[in-house]
Amino acid sequence: MIIYSVYMGLLQMQLILHYDETYREVKYGTLGLEDIDNKMLMGINVTPIVGLLYTPVLIRFLGTKWMMFLASGIYALFVSTNYWERYYTLVPSAVAIGIVIVPLWASLGNYITRMAQQYYEYVNYKDEHVQEQKKPPKGAFNSYIIIFQSVFYIIFHLSFVFAEFPMVLFLNRYLNDYKHTLFKVTQCGASGKGVIENLNKTVLLSLPRSLLLIEVESVLMGAAFLAMLIFLVLCGAAYRPTEEIDLRSIGWGNIFQLPFKHLRDYRLRLLCPFFVYSGFEVLFAVQGIILSYGVCAVGMEKLWLLVMVYGLSSSICSGLALMLLRLPRQTILLVGAFVHFVLIIALMCWSPHPREPSYLPYLLVLTALWGLGTALNKTGLSTLLGMLYEDKERLDFVYTIYHWWQAIAIFIVYLWSALPMRAKLGLLLLTLIVACFCYVQMERRLAKKIPFRLPRIPRPRHKVKGYRYLEEENSDESDTDLSDADEKDEDERRLVEEDRNTDEDSQGSQGPERRKVRDRRKKHDNSAYEHAAEREEYVQHMRD
Repeated sequence: MIIYSVYMGLLQMQLILHYDETYREVKYGTLGLEDIDNKMLMGINVTPIVGLLYTPVLIRFLGTKWMMFLASGIYALFVSTNYWERYYTLVPSAVAIGIVIVPLWASLGNYITRMAQQYYEYVNYKDEHVQEQKKPPKGAFNSYIIIFQSVFYIIFHLSFVFAEFPMVLFLNRYLNDYKHTLFKVTQCGASGKGVIENLNKTVLLSLPRSLLLIEVESVLMGAAFLAMLIFLVLCGAAYRPTEEIDLRSIGWGNIFQLPFKHLRDYRLRLLCPFFVYSGFEVLFAVQGIILSYGVCAVGMEKLWLLVMVYGLSSSICSGLALMLLRLPRQTILLVGAFVHFVLIIALMCWSPHPREPSYLPYLLVLTALWGLGTALNKTGLSTLLGMLYEDKERLDFVYTIYHWWQAIAIFIVYLWSALPMRAKLGLLLLTLIVACFCYVQMERRLAKKIPFRLPRIPRPRHKVKGYRYLEEENSDESDTDLSDADEKDEDERRLVEEDRNTDEDSQGSQGPERRKVRDRRKKHDNSAYEHAAEREEYVQHMRD
């Protein structure tokens, strides 16, 4: 919440200042701030589309907690580059933010779900399956996952509220009124095109002092460092050290393939349209409703109020996800989709007149209702993934797919910004209908108990000796013995399989093939005999 409050607040303030023609000419001359802003937004929106390729590798290398800490450091770096606004500071930091968006949210979703599971173990520590570290009953974690995800989104959506503090306390008094900024605007809402057509290039009444800007950025920098310290000091490890080492001992190729292997599961494939819609709707709330409908009608001086109402509504309504403790899990997602469906139809038919402050109450109600749908969508999807994949050892890869599809959707929204509003609403409505249809199909398949493919994380072959890898059944057995036994079993299985295959071959080729298999088996038996003799010798030596 703190990180995104700082990031969104600074980005909003930066874009407004850089949009003003007078500010650019007086402060930076021929530097080309507008072009820098375009490349910066491109870096933030385009880079995450390759997130599926490197996110598993980063999580494997850093672990869940340290991935979140690194991402918070990147956001703090973005704040620090605003002290010296140049192409070589702003654009690379924006690209870095684009790189860490998917890993941050994948780690965060997995971390919250894991904390819910650990809290269940803490509360039910007397239960036999907890003490013996056995598999818990099906659905045991569900109520804890619902509560943890709801509380997280209640707090996180307040970032929209705190992000407006720089606007309210600092920038708002430098803005021109709506009569000046919207003087040339002729169309808003459904009849408009792009974001706001013909918005005045001079939105500032007077230029803020450079020293004041530095003070505001310093406060934001302090908040970013506070968020980093919270991640570092207060967040515990998501997994035991042995579990993190287990993940790191898996090959790079297997780690790279895991997200793609998860897509074999029909549950995840059928949820992909909802993931895409989740990315569409949150960006449309800001770019479409708040700007194209709100600011276009009542002016930029009311921007802070519209965003705050949206954030407060999303925060309060995230608590409605607690209804899943009593209601079926389909309720939250479908109710949120229905709210957005009604609002999209209404938006298609409404074109508010520019420079009409009397529309403000209707716009506040509209943003509050859209915030209700956003809250149910975000909380519902994160909770659903935690409930569907409660048996998985790690959910990093499941949440990677979720937030990667969101990043794809955000990239598409970035591309469609110049389209007519009704075209945007049509794409949004189509995606919502497809998402609901696919989700209902998924629930129907689960009700019919159609089996799904659940990919497992490969079991690592540990080459390190030490207390961490001793088996409970026989703690005196070394890792070398274990690996030899595993290899012996694999060789025996392979030999039996080859023998079976040779029996099915043609008559002419049976003799040589069988001789080969027999020779290999004899070699294998000899090596097994030698190993057994060595073990006996070793045991006798230890006894003496």
